[in-house]
Amino acid sequence: MNTDGADESSWELDPEDESGAVIAALGRQLKMWRESAGLDRAKFGQRMGYGPNLIYKIERGTRIPRPEFLDKADEVLGAGGKIAAMKADVEKARYPKKVRDLAELEARAVELGAYGNHNLHGLLQTEAYARALYEIRRPAYSSDEVDRHVAARMSRQEIFHRQPAPALTFVLEQVTLERPIGGSGVLQGQLKRLLEVGALRNVEIQVMPTQSEDHAGMGGHIQVVKLEDGSAVAYCESQVASRLITDPKDIQLLELRYGIIRSQALSPRESRAFIEKALGET
Repeated sequence: MNTDGADESSWELDPEDESGAVIAALGRQLKMWRESAGLDRAKFGQRMGYGPNLIYKIERGTRIPRPEFLDKADEVLGAGGKIAAMKADVEKARYPKKVRDLAELEARAVELGAYGNHNLHGLLQTEAYARALYEIRRPAYSSDEVDRHVAARMSRQEIFHRQPAPALTFVLEQVTLERPIGGSGVLQGQLKRLLEVGALRNVEIQVMPTQSEDHAGMGGHIQVVKLEDGSAVAYCESQVASRLITDPKDIQLLELRYGIIRSQALSPRESRAFIEKALGET
């Protein structure tokens, strides 16, 4: 039995996240079902395979249960699918709010262009690479936080399976293809993933060589998203905050800058050869 409060079957809830109302309602429902079954938290936790501390936190609405937890609770409490049916309502709350907002934006995109100067874009990362990135963050994330962030990042990659497929372009710094985040094995898997994604007809990946003298991207990360209604927004990240940019003048400036960055980078064909060479040298 796992009695740790940071149990792997749940995630900590951000107290400022408005999805807390959904999780609180779930907790109350779970408590009512448990009490109707004549079980205290200790007995219920024993049948579930988890400690009473976790049950207490979920019932209070301060922990977000994973889907498998709800399936097991439905079985143990004989709820006939009523608890398991809450999985759809809980799904969005599993991920940090800013990730949900970004995923919603990406889900509406007909075109997305992104340049990053330190890390590979989250849509391009393998699970192992993403996990390694979160594990080296300082101050350190808990194992529970790492799991939650990795799951959220992987869920956004559904964009590659959308129909109709959006046009996706990425400009990567050469150093991101060489820095062995997670070790050489993780980097190899990441480079292979770039080649796989880059082979998709709606995706173009370009590399910005370190030796390039002209570089319009020295100001940092850029992501511009064009939406189905014809509007556009930009998304910027910093050390402590992320924000959407909706002012047309600012978006026009970033679109121009991103276009110049693409013109300065290697072509998609040249970039593929560059990545293949990096993979062979890893």
